[in-house]
Amino acid sequence: MRVIAGQARGLRLAAPRGRQVRPTSDRVRESLFNILGARVPGADVLDLFAGSGSVGVEALSRGARAAVFVELDPHAVAAIRRNLAHTGQAAAGEVRLQHSLVAVRQLGRQGRRFSVIFMDPPYGRNWPRLTLKVIAGSRILAPGGVAVVEHGRREVPPQQVEDLQLTRQNNYGDTTLSFYEAGDRGGEDL
Repeated sequence: MRVIAGQARGLRLAAPRGRQVRPTSDRVRESLFNILGARVPGADVLDLFAGSGSVGVEALSRGARAAVFVELDPHAVAAIRRNLAHTGQAAAGEVRLQHSLVAVRQLGRQGRRFSVIFMDPPYGRNWPRLTLKVIAGSRILAPGGVAVVEHGRREVPPQQVEDLQLTRQNNYGDTTLSFYEAGDRGGEDL
């Protein structure tokens, strides 16, 4: 696993040991960032169920302003911190050792907003729907932002969760990326 592009291009990333973490493959990450394109430079990024932090580190390498990494496994958190230090991105990364849903609620109460939210929850469970519901309720997705869910290809993601609409899907082998954007929020100025 390596950083694909940007200032840290080619640097290898550490992955925590064990089967609890399933890092996003280089191929899927490259496709993700090709799709996100101009949304990344200057963005505030939230990497939920972060694992090794490869998505958030990639975003920072490509010019994101800041990234918050949320992970419950202490070994994965240590790997994220190593990866941030190794790529020279430690100052732009905030690492939280906590459950993703708890973090989303706290970030919402703090008034934090993110242009790009990425989540890679455990496959085969209802985590995407539940996490999207908490994201929508917390209003942490900035206007014009995108929330991306990595999930198993056989999982059927919801078309809509509150005001978050499924706008795009891309398949990569057994992995699917589903993209959500906020619909009309009744003229609210967030």
